[in-house]
Amino acid sequence: MALPKKLQEALDLIRAMPKELKAQVLLEYAKKVPTPPPGVELERVHECQTPFFLRAEVEGGRVRLHFFVPDEAPTVKAFAGLLKEGLEGEPPEAVLSVPPTFYRGAGLEELLTPLRLRGLEAALLRLQDQVRRAL
Repeated sequence: MALPKKLQEALDLIRAMPKELKAQVLLEYAKKVPTPPPGVELERVHECQTPFFLRAEVEGGRVRLHFFVPDEAPTVKAFAGLLKEGLEGEPPEAVLSVPPTFYRGAGLEELLTPLRLRGLEAALLRLQDQVRRAL
């Protein structure tokens, strides 16, 4: 199944960049992670070495995402921003169909260690689990 359009476009943009610009483009996504509103209970992704908290909700048939990653972890925060950019507002079925290794081929493997990538895959799986529970 195809990835949601916004997620595919983001990956295509990263894929098209030379390696030295990929990190810079990825870090732009870190700036797209707003502070969660008060009262939103976030769940920690324990598999991620960096503190990574998230909440996925389904409202009106669309997924809403909230993240908290410390500013001191810009690469991890960038991944949260990529997920927010690519999955926010999508129908639950589209979010649930994203494979954990969706980033392969975009060149993120050049920037992130395998350990970090496994933690990020765990974040997507946790997000998908929350979407399932919200249905």
